[in-house]
Amino acid sequence: MDFEPQTTTRTASQKVEFAQPSVSRKSLELLRDTEALLRRPTVATIVPILSPQVARRVEAASSVAEDSLKELAEVELDKISDWELRPARIGVGLSFVGFGALMIAVLLLYLNTLHPQLSTVQQIGKYWYQYVWFVCLGVAGMFMLGREAMRTALQQQKSNHR
Repeated sequence: MDFEPQTTTRTASQKVEFAQPSVSRKSLELLRDTEALLRRPTVATIVPILSPQVARRVEAASSVAEDSLKELAEVELDKISDWELRPARIGVGLSFVGFGALMIAVLLLYLNTLHPQLSTVQQIGKYWYQYVWFVCLGVAGMFMLGREAMRTALQQQKSNHR
């Protein structure tokens, strides 16, 4: 038996060039087309097995989705300014703060009604990770709101210096 390694000569592999798309499509158009390719056959498949009332509602929801995504695909993402996104960022920040506070209140209500025999230290010790999640969610929202508040001040300073 010969255990000597045999050397094989490798030929240089040719580089394969991939075809480039002839028409560049926007991401929202891709979203619209992909969603439609999934939704249309699904609706066509389930409508015959549904009751007539539910089938009409599903078809109506499908047509609303079609119209909404058609409008969405017409949006130019490059033309959306930072200033136009400000209300959305503030809304998300407020949602984080509010949801975090609400869930802490629900957690405290849960602990005080279903586990009254535990002391506060025992409750925190047993459910510390829920506390941490909800507090972190609120803190993230506060950071978002603080960032927006600072951004407004910085934009005003820049416009005053010009």
